[in-house]
Amino acid sequence: MVFADVIVDISVKSLDRPFQYSVPEMLMEDAVIGAQVTIPFGKANRLMKGFIIGLSGTAKYEVSKTKSIVSVEKQGVVMESHLLSLAYWIKERYGSTMNDAIKAVMPVKREIKEKVKRRILPAVSYEEMTVANEAFQKKHNEARVRLLTGLLEAEDYSGGLDYGEALATYHVTAAVVNGLIQKGLILLESERLYRDPVGDRETKRMTPPRLNAEQRSVVESITGRIQSGERGNYYIHGVTGSGKTEVYIRLIENVLGFGKQAIVLIPEIALTFQTVNRFYERFGNQVSVVHSRLSAGERYDQFERAKQGEISIMIGPRSALFTPFMNLGLIIIDEEHENSYQSENPPKYHAREVAIQRGEMLGASVVMGSATPSLEAYYRCEQGEITYFSMPNRATGASLPKVEIVDLREEFAKKNYSIFSEALQQAIDSRLARQEQVMLFLNRRGYAGFVSCRKCGEVIMCDQCSVSMKPHEVRGRVARLKCHYCGAEKQMPTVCPACGSKYIGTFGLGTQQVEELVHKRFPKARVLRMDADTTTGKEGHTRILKAFAEGEADILVGTQMIVKGHDYPNVTLVGVLAADLSLNANDYRGAERTFALLTQAAGRAGRGEKAGAVIFQTYQPEHFCIQTAAKADYTGFYRKEIQNRQILQYPPISHILEVMLSSEKEATAMDMAKKISAQLDAYDEITVLGPVEAPIYRLRGEFRQIIYIKGSDIQMLCGIRSQLEDYYQKNTQKKLCSIFFSLDG
Repeated sequence: MVFADVIVDISVKSLDRPFQYSVPEMLMEDAVIGAQVTIPFGKANRLMKGFIIGLSGTAKYEVSKTKSIVSVEKQGVVMESHLLSLAYWIKERYGSTMNDAIKAVMPVKREIKEKVKRRILPAVSYEEMTVANEAFQKKHNEARVRLLTGLLEAEDYSGGLDYGEALATYHVTAAVVNGLIQKGLILLESERLYRDPVGDRETKRMTPPRLNAEQRSVVESITGRIQSGERGNYYIHGVTGSGKTEVYIRLIENVLGFGKQAIVLIPEIALTFQTVNRFYERFGNQVSVVHSRLSAGERYDQFERAKQGEISIMIGPRSALFTPFMNLGLIIIDEEHENSYQSENPPKYHAREVAIQRGEMLGASVVMGSATPSLEAYYRCEQGEITYFSMPNRATGASLPKVEIVDLREEFAKKNYSIFSEALQQAIDSRLARQEQVMLFLNRRGYAGFVSCRKCGEVIMCDQCSVSMKPHEVRGRVARLKCHYCGAEKQMPTVCPACGSKYIGTFGLGTQQVEELVHKRFPKARVLRMDADTTTGKEGHTRILKAFAEGEADILVGTQMIVKGHDYPNVTLVGVLAADLSLNANDYRGAERTFALLTQAAGRAGRGEKAGAVIFQTYQPEHFCIQTAAKADYTGFYRKEIQNRQILQYPPISHILEVMLSSEKEATAMDMAKKISAQLDAYDEITVLGPVEAPIYRLRGEFRQIIYIKGSDIQMLCGIRSQLEDYYQKNTQKKLCSIFFSLDG
């Protein structure tokens, strides 16, 4: 007998272990490691889903009492054993259940119907078919006669008829077809069709551009190491427009030449339009793409194609990392700094860390790239854990755009209350007159998450944590400010504590409002808006970006999705309307994210032959983040920011374990949070912040309390997490309160 270890599809810690089931003989062929199965579970033998994580010929329990697997899902991409091992690593590293980890690495989570093309083919000669058709005519078998006559009159008798078209054209049923098959007159040929997420894209094979010295050096160095059998983690730090994508393409060409496959991660769907085009132009049908807006059937087919070896390159966001390639040789993480690589749902893994782990398991190299590396990655480069390459010049030889910083406090003093400074208005007018294009970027990350003075720019900060304090409303008005790291509170000031101005409050501005003001100030301009509202549907991003690329608009207004990875030669001006908005989000990464966004935004200008210009509008022009972004000075930014992280013991200097308690009863969540916090008193090597209300305190009817635990030893934090899990299991009624863990850094 064969026995299967099955993880049940329940994300409950107390059931987070394998249960053994016997495998019926008729299911032996399909019951492989990674397969999804239906099993009887519990005393009531309720039918549930599960995943096979191991097979054995030895029973762990009495065979007569061992239940049997009911069925095996034949659809869905079966996970390879290394993906199950990766799921286990994710479970251990990030503190999820094994079931949640398996679901994260599973490309398809439910049964998907295959798409099949069928043809009716003749099984006998033309003469024999004619004789048979005449016999049916004499017997008045009209349906058979219609179908066979159609087959005999087809342009290509041996090529037959499309099954669906034949049934509709000749008004016959499947029973008629089956009857003729049984008589040996026809055959039914089935061909598996794969849904194509990019449609009938015309692939124009482009002549590869010549590499400059910087690009060639990086390609030759990494390729040489891969060719010699060395697996490594590499970072390409290249300014915007330095030609990182071309380096990725050359590296992939070489890896494919070694008979291996490649995964290219991009931060979000907005990059698909231009990025995928570049790869299709060079690799044709060896490329496929996955992203969240594909149908379940399209996603399923792309992973099936990968598993069958029909494609060699998969492009997509975080989930593409789990493509079931059998001979993976290279993982590329473009725009590595992007926070979309961090999963927001359990397990809260980071794609960078999981990619490195998968690379180590398979001997595949990992190449990361960005103009603005995350502090974690750059820190590891400095520590020698990641091999660093620099590309400080644009590939075309073009200069980086000139950046002008506009102080909105001075605009306010001059009684210019418009969202457009005088300098920005003049710059837009001149570009429109020259028929050049403009991008207006609204940095909304952190929207209404802080309180500031419009006259002097003062932001109300937490004295202990160096993050902005978040406003809390009471009876419809902001009454108090709170830090969501340590719990400190302040009263909402009625005047600015720095200058005494009454113009203090939350900042509110949306892209739709900006679009309306653009139309009002520049009535002749053609305007496109790109945000969450205008990009619904599978082709939402592509439609807008393509229209802008083809010159159908003069001004593109949008949020951060417009400033990442796009290359428009006619864009000569980028205006950042509120450069410091994300700087004041109640997040210790505010400066890092602001620097990245501003640098990426500035990089959209002047990528062609025409010189580019950028205008940062800000209330904090003196902030080191704004100043270094204007100079594209990553090193200067890093040195200042890493110093701040060292003082406050934030990642990458230390790691942060987040513990969240959630309950429908506020008192229950608070009580459990205090008990969990008390368990941490025994540890001297850690810093504990909280318990404190979560930034979104009540979500889906549940109150949420958070505890932050800082520590330099990640293994110790994982050990603390395990001990807290044990304490929770023994001291909590699971229905009353839930616990979640997240590891940062």
